Amino acid sequence: MNIVLSEEEMRYISLLEMVSGVKARDCILSEGENRLVFLVQKELVGLCVGKNGCHVKKLKKMLGKEVEVVGYSEDPEEFLRLLFAPAQIGSLVFAEEDGKKVAVLEVRQQDKGLAIGKGGARIKRAKRLAQRNCGIHNIIIK
Repeated sequence: MNIVLSEEEMRYISLLEMVSGVKARDCILSEGENRLVFLVQKELVGLCVGKNGCHVKKLKKMLGKEVEVVGYSEDPEEFLRLLFAPAQIGSLVFAEEDGKKVAVLEVRQQDKGLAIGKGGARIKRAKRLAQRNCGIHNIIIK
C-alpha cells in the first residue's frame, strides 16, 4: 500500500531517523492533541524509543509535541493489536461494508475506555493509520 506523506510528515520522519537511527514507515500529526504518531517496524520500537525513552523525550523537547511510537506488522490482525496495545483485544473479525474493509474488535469491558481514548482520539488515530497502511476503512469496537 502506497502512503503519500506531506512535506511536514517527511521532515518529522527524517528527524526521528536522525535522533533514533530508525526509519519510520508512516507519521501522522493529531492536530487537536498536538501529538505525533510514528509507525515503525514492530521489532524496532524499543530501539526507536531509546533507553528510558530518551529518543522520545528528545523529540518531544525539540518539537514541543507529544510523541508516540507504534509498531507495524504486515499482518492486519497483528497490526491492529499493536495499535490498541495495551488494551486487550479478544476477537477480531474482518468484514466488508459497501465494498470497504472493516475491522470489528471485541475489547474487554475494562479496556474500552483505553481503546477509544479521551474524546475518541485513540480510535481516530487508529482508523487513520489502519486506512493508510492496511486499507481498513473503519474500526468498530464492541
